[in-house]
Amino acid sequence: MALDTNKEKQLKELSNQMRIDIIKMLYNVKTGHPGGSLSAVEILADLYFNQMNIDPKNPKWEDRDRFIASKGHCAPAVYVTLAEKGFFEKEELKSLRQLGSILQGHPDMKKTPGIDMSTGSLGLGLSVGIGMGMSAKLNNKSYYTYVLMGDGEIQEGQVWEAAMSAVKFKVDNVIAILDNNGVQLDGTVNEIMPLGDIKGKFQAFGWNVLEVDGHDVKALDEAIDKSKATKGVPTIIIAETVKGKGVSFMEGKNEWHGKLIGDKEFEIAMAELGGDQ
Repeated sequence: MALDTNKEKQLKELSNQMRIDIIKMLYNVKTGHPGGSLSAVEILADLYFNQMNIDPKNPKWEDRDRFIASKGHCAPAVYVTLAEKGFFEKEELKSLRQLGSILQGHPDMKKTPGIDMSTGSLGLGLSVGIGMGMSAKLNNKSYYTYVLMGDGEIQEGQVWEAAMSAVKFKVDNVIAILDNNGVQLDGTVNEIMPLGDIKGKFQAFGWNVLEVDGHDVKALDEAIDKSKATKGVPTIIIAETVKGKGVSFMEGKNEWHGKLIGDKEFEIAMAELGGDQ
């Protein structure tokens, strides 16, 4: 749904607060994945606070929109989003990756309210999303399924098998969003396994493809609206993002895929984001 000026401002402010919360959570527990969490913040903010039809008080509501964090290592960003939305208390964020916590290192649908699919093994999410889309059509349901993928993830062959299937079964109720930050665990995507013309590849498979600045909430929102208006084929939104967005020493650095945040680094991050310590 279209963003007015006030809503756009709210989502920008929310995105910044989510970054602060992600850094605080990971600093406190001394573990987790900051880089790919920070790159996905605006995507999650627009989905959960403007686009998705969901009810935090009824996380298993049959007619809800579904979200799959196929790049499961961005769990910190997902958990901060769910807590902000009211699926569970923010106090739970302090227990990330601890024994007995509802917040595992990767999303677990059996432990965490608001998680629609357990993920972490990369390459699986789009296949599951297509299944959810097909189920909606078979049961005459109007919900959408959103699948957030990483660019390193789409080096996986299963993603492209799923891409073929999505077009065959005309799942126009599935919207994939690619967090295209150009960096993965061991280096840049181009160093590890170049993806070439991502837009051209998905178009060749028959997808509707949109490209946006993944840190522009208004552009993201407009792209999602266009995706919903496209019938007969699935859509992928290629969101150009920056790994570690918002924290200067993390931006574009593969070592911040999963590096521990030290005291000095925490101070710098909070100063840059405007968070208290």
